[in-house]
Amino acid sequence: MNKPRSIDVDSVVALDVHVHIEHSGDDTAADRAARKYFGDSGASHDRRALADYYRSRKIGCVVFTVDETLSGRPQVSNEAVADFAEENSDIAIAFASINPHRGKEGVEEARRLLAAGRVRGLKLHPPIQEFFPNERIAYPLYELFAEARLPVIFHTGHSGIGTGMRGGGGIRLKYGNPMPIDDVAVDFPDMPIIMAHPSFPWQDEAISICLHKPQVYIDLSGWSPKYFSPTLVQYANTLLKKKVLFGSDYPLITPDRWLSDFEKIDIRDEVRPLILKDNAATLLGLRTTPPK
Repeated sequence: MNKPRSIDVDSVVALDVHVHIEHSGDDTAADRAARKYFGDSGASHDRRALADYYRSRKIGCVVFTVDETLSGRPQVSNEAVADFAEENSDIAIAFASINPHRGKEGVEEARRLLAAGRVRGLKLHPPIQEFFPNERIAYPLYELFAEARLPVIFHTGHSGIGTGMRGGGGIRLKYGNPMPIDDVAVDFPDMPIIMAHPSFPWQDEAISICLHKPQVYIDLSGWSPKYFSPTLVQYANTLLKKKVLFGSDYPLITPDRWLSDFEKIDIRDEVRPLILKDNAATLLGLRTTPPK
C-alpha cells in the first residue's frame, strides 16, 4: 500500500478547518430546520462530490463527524471519516469526534485512532453532546490529545442545529458559552484549542480567552463574514491576526459563499492570507515556520 499523500500547503489557496462529513440524503427534522435557518446551500452530502468540490477549488480541509444522538441525525463513524481523509489525503485531514458521555469506551476508541495515526485532532459539540467543556467527564479525552499535542475544536455560541424546532430540538444553548473552555486552556496549556464559530452571543468572551491563552484560536465557520461583529473584525485585523482561521461549516455554508462574502469585509490585505491559510498551516503542522 502506498503511503497516503499529505496536503501540499503551497499548492492550495486556503485551508478550511471546519467541514462536516454527512450521510448522503439526510432529511431529518433537524436537517430541514437547519436548511431553513442557513438557507439551502445546494452542497452535496455525497463524499465523492465533497472531495471533487475542494480539489477543484484548491482548498484543503479538516473533516469530521459529530458523535451524538440528541438531534436524531444518522451517525457517520470516525472510521468512515478517517477512510475519506486517507483516500483524499491531498486535500483532507481527519479529526475524530467522541461524545464524552461514552466514557471509557469512547476514550479507547480515541486511543486506537490516535495510535493508528488515523486522526489529527478532536471535534466536540457541547450543546449537542450535552456537556460543559470543563466537566471532568471530558478530561480523559483531553489528556490523550494533549499528550499528542493535537488540537481540539469546540463548538461555541448559538447552534444552528435545532433553531426553530419545538424546544430547540432539545439543544440547550448554555453549553455553547465559551467561558468554560478557559478552564480547559489552563488545565491543558500545551493542547491547541479552536473555538469554532463567531461565538454569538458571547463574542467578547471568546475574544478575551483567545487573547489571554496562547494556544487558543478562533475559527470563523458557521456565519457569513458579512454578519461578523465589528469587534471580531477589529481583533482579527490586529491582536488576533495570527489566531483566526478560515472555516466554512460545509455543507451548511460553502466556501464559495464564505469566500465571496469575506472579500467584501474590511480585512487588511496582509491579514487575509493569514486567516485563509497560513495560521492553519502552522497549527496543523503543515508548515513549521510561523507566518510573519
